[in-house]
Amino acid sequence: MTQVTAMFVMFILYGVLPAAGLYLGYRGIKKVTAPKMLEYKAMPQLGYIPEKSLPAEVKALLDEINKKGEKLRVIYGDSNNDGKIDDTDTVTETYIMIQNLMDKHIPEAVADYRRLHDLDGARADTTKIKHSDVTGKEALLEVLSTINRQFDDLLEASYHQDGQKLLITNRYLQQRFDSSNSTNLSQAPHIARAETALTDDSKS
Repeated sequence: MTQVTAMFVMFILYGVLPAAGLYLGYRGIKKVTAPKMLEYKAMPQLGYIPEKSLPAEVKALLDEINKKGEKLRVIYGDSNNDGKIDDTDTVTETYIMIQNLMDKHIPEAVADYRRLHDLDGARADTTKIKHSDVTGKEALLEVLSTINRQFDDLLEASYHQDGQKLLITNRYLQQRFDSSNSTNLSQAPHIARAETALTDDSKS
């Protein structure tokens, strides 16, 4: 082994490998100790917020809204029922409203609360807002509760709307089948007479 090769091996063993180990160890520790962020498929804008920075009641409401929002996006956004929302779907006012609530109004309300909380810690949860009878936390819960109830109403309306479609389809099919059966019954005597005539002709 030449002197240059020996120096290169020493550089790798005592320089590069320890440095790489320290870097990977630092990344691993940082990842383990990093706060867990919110993860909502229907509201990705909240992904920068640590879970611990919001009260349990707020997170519970956000969980409900996220689940309902995902369902509503498909119900009101997938107008051609192909299983995906794209440019081929017809955009409705209801779908735009749902998107605005999840993309804009909810993230803004949460951001407003977090600013209040950052100003003076627990004050946002205990001090009434001036000219009101609610704290910052209660104000956020009211906003989220209003949206949650609105989503419930939309899901309820969708259920009854689709249910009515099924009832209409059933009535239409019953009418078609009843009409078809009546036609077959009215034609039965003619068919019997024709078969009798053919039998008589064959005998003669």
